[in-house]
Amino acid sequence: MELSPAMLWLGLLVILLAIEAATLGLTTIWFAGGALVAFLAALFGAPLGIQIGLFFAVSLILLIFTRPMAIRFMDQRTEKTNVDSLLGEKALVTETIENLKGTGRVKVRGVDWTARTREDGMIIAPDTVVTVLEVQGVKLIVEDRMEKREDRSEG
Repeated sequence: MELSPAMLWLGLLVILLAIEAATLGLTTIWFAGGALVAFLAALFGAPLGIQIGLFFAVSLILLIFTRPMAIRFMDQRTEKTNVDSLLGEKALVTETIENLKGTGRVKVRGVDWTARTREDGMIIAPDTVVTVLEVQGVKLIVEDRMEKREDRSEG
């Protein structure tokens, strides 16, 4: 039993859609569109060369023109990770932060973190409210905004 070109295109379409459903990474959806158009062309009796040309042309057009929009749409719906959401947050110092002694702890959203400052000579006392600047591994890099203003006014 010989398979018609329409059945081959339909089979390819199903395979590409199954891969897309399994990966959800926008990897094969563009080619599935090309396979759909080639399938329709085969149903209408277009020669195999036209079917193949339509497959590649439609796949390429979809890839070039719709992929950037789809990627932007997907990126907007990406939520920050827990670590990313800490940047800019206020934290309460629970143990004196002193880089040279290797001490310092803060509490952010009820979670205890090891904390350090960007500059080694800076000491921040307990019960000071600081701002999270960055996360380095399991340590928060923090800054005391009040101390920063005092340093500028002295200099």
